Amino acid sequence: MSDGSVKVKFFTKEDDETIQLNSENNAPIFAPTSLKRFGLSEIVNHLLQSETPVPFDFLINGEIIRSTTSLEDYLVKNGLSHEVVLNIEYTRAILPPSFLASFQNDDWILSVDSWKGESIISGGYDGIVRTYNMSGQITKQLAGHSGSIKNVKFISDTRIVTSGNDRQLRLWKVKGENASVIDNEEDVENGRTLAILEGHKAPAVNLAVQGDRILSAGYDHVVGFWSTNYKEMAAIEFNKDDEESKLSTASKKRRKLAIQDSTIRRRSPLAMFEGHNQPVEGVIFDGKDSTVGYSCSQDHTVKTWDLVTGKNVDTRTTGYSLLSILHVPEHNLIATGSLARHINLHDPRQDSSSFKKLVGHTNFVVDLAASPTNKLMFVSASHDGTCKVWDVRSDRSMYTITRNDEEAAKAKLKVFGVCWDQAIGIISGGEDKTIQINKGI
Repeated sequence: MSDGSVKVKFFTKEDDETIQLNSENNAPIFAPTSLKRFGLSEIVNHLLQSETPVPFDFLINGEIIRSTTSLEDYLVKNGLSHEVVLNIEYTRAILPPSFLASFQNDDWILSVDSWKGESIISGGYDGIVRTYNMSGQITKQLAGHSGSIKNVKFISDTRIVTSGNDRQLRLWKVKGENASVIDNEEDVENGRTLAILEGHKAPAVNLAVQGDRILSAGYDHVVGFWSTNYKEMAAIEFNKDDEESKLSTASKKRRKLAIQDSTIRRRSPLAMFEGHNQPVEGVIFDGKDSTVGYSCSQDHTVKTWDLVTGKNVDTRTTGYSLLSILHVPEHNLIATGSLARHINLHDPRQDSSSFKKLVGHTNFVVDLAASPTNKLMFVSASHDGTCKVWDVRSDRSMYTITRNDEEAAKAKLKVFGVCWDQAIGIISGGEDKTIQINKGI
C-alpha cells in the first residue's frame, strides 16, 4: 500500500442497527487519503449503485468529517498511521437552511416561540406580546408588562407565559389558530392576563416550560419555580406603591393599561432557588427528568437543581459569564452560550474540567434552541447578527444563517432570540425588528 491511501469500511445505522456497505466478506477498500466529503460521497453512491447521486455526511468515531477535511487531515489530527482501518459512518446530508419569510415589527424583538407549526409569538422591547398567524399577520397584541419583555413561551395552543424587565411573569390566555387578524396597529388589549406571578426583585429574563411547571431566571441571582396553573400558587395582595415604581418609565399606553392590574389575580412562586451570586441568565429543565433543572449565570457557573427538594446538587464553574443554556438529552450534555463568544458542551456526570468548546460566533451567544427532529443538533443566536446550526459531534457549526435584509446583515444587527419548529423552521428575531424564518433542515 502506498502512503497515499488508507483502508476504509463504510456503514450506516437504521433503528440502531449497523448495516455494512462493503463487499460480502466485509473486506475494507482502499481510498486515497486526499478524499474529502465530496469524494467519499462519490464512493458511497457507487457502492449503493445510486441512479441519482445523493450527498452524504460522514463520521469517524463519532466525529463529523467536514467538507474541507480530508482523510489525511483526520489521520494527522488523531496521530494515526496509514495502516489503520477507518470505519466510516455515512448518513444522508442535511441541506442548509434557506430563507422562507420575514415579518416586520415596530421595535426590537427580544424573544420568539412557536406552537406546533400553527402560530408564533414574540416579546418586544416595547413591552408588547404579539401573536402571528402563518401568513405573518398579527392576530393579537397584548399589553400589561410595564417594561421590555425578555422571554415568551407557549404553555399550550391557548396559553402563554412571559417575563420582563418589570420583574413579573404573566400567564396569558390567547386564541388558537382561528384568531382574527388585527386591522389597527393601535389595537392593544390587557384583558386576557390570567395571573401576574411575582417574586423576583429584578428583571426576569428567561423562562423554561415543561408539563405544568415553569422555571424563571432572575437578575436578582435567583431561579424561580412556578406552576402553569395559578390555582396551585398562593395569592398575594396588590402593592400599589411597588407597581407605581415599576411604571415610572413605562410608555403612556402601557402605563394606562398596566395601571388596571389591581383587578388581576397575583400569585407567589412555588419556590425560589438561591445559590448564584450574579444575575441568572438562563434556565432549562432536564429533557428526561422533570424533577431536575439547570441554570447558568454571569457568575460563570452552571448549577443543577433538584426541583423536589429545591437543593443545588451540582455546580460547574467556567471561565466566562454564561448567557444561555440548553439540555441535549440524547448525549446527556449541557450546552451553554457565553460572553466569550463560544459554546461549551459538558456532561454533568463527568469531571467538571471535561468539556468541549464550539467556536464560530464573533459576539455574545444569547439564545439556544434544540432541533425538533435531530437529537444531536441545535441552533444558537448571537449578537454578531447570525444564527448557527450545530451538531454536538463537531466543534464547528454546520451552517450560518445571516439576516435576509442586506443592510441588517452588513450592520451585524444583533439577534436576540431563536426557536426551532418542526413545521415552520428556524425562527429568529432581533435588533432589525424582524422575525425571520429559515427552512430546509
